Amino acid sequence: MIIAIDGPAASGKGTLAKKLAAHYGLRHLDTGLLYRAVALGVLQAGHKPSDRDKAIAAAQAIDPATFDEMALKRYEVGEAASVVSAIPEVRAALFNLQQEFAAAPPGAVLDGRDIGTVICPKAEVKIFVTANPEVRAQRRTSELRGRGEQADEKVVLADILARDERDRSRSAAPLVKAADAHLLDTSALDIEGSFKAALALVELALVEKARR
Repeated sequence: MIIAIDGPAASGKGTLAKKLAAHYGLRHLDTGLLYRAVALGVLQAGHKPSDRDKAIAAAQAIDPATFDEMALKRYEVGEAASVVSAIPEVRAALFNLQQEFAAAPPGAVLDGRDIGTVICPKAEVKIFVTANPEVRAQRRTSELRGRGEQADEKVVLADILARDERDRSRSAAPLVKAADAHLLDTSALDIEGSFKAALALVELALVEKARR
């Protein structure tokens, strides 16, 4: 079984993906880490994330086994990841890696922005997770401060809105809800409430699939 979870930044999709993977005994891939790794590689080499050639080279050399998740989760890396992810050749370089992960037994939960539309269009379950920008900014600010990073909620909100626009308007695999995805708005839900709602959507999707 493949569960595809898409959504904008700080919508809660990563937390839900991890919890669903644990519940169903599936593997989990946060595909955003792949783009963050590309961004970090570019930044560490002293280049701008908009440097197409450097970003493509970093994507082609990526090795998930070497990931330092704490470094990848830094705020500036996330912002740079939004820039490199808009480069079509970067997305192409990471395409097979994601598909191969999803296809390996016993299945997987992948979260990102183009899982249900591009990476796993035939996934048994698709969920599009969202929340209003203000709630997402609050969550991201709390997350950053919890890791000891300084964060101004107004600045975070502005960055989230700008990132949403980049994700939706890019030519390669824009952020969009798949036609057959279930929508889950987590604006008014805590983690446990979001998980229960997601679990219900997975079970609904499986029932619907069995009826076809």
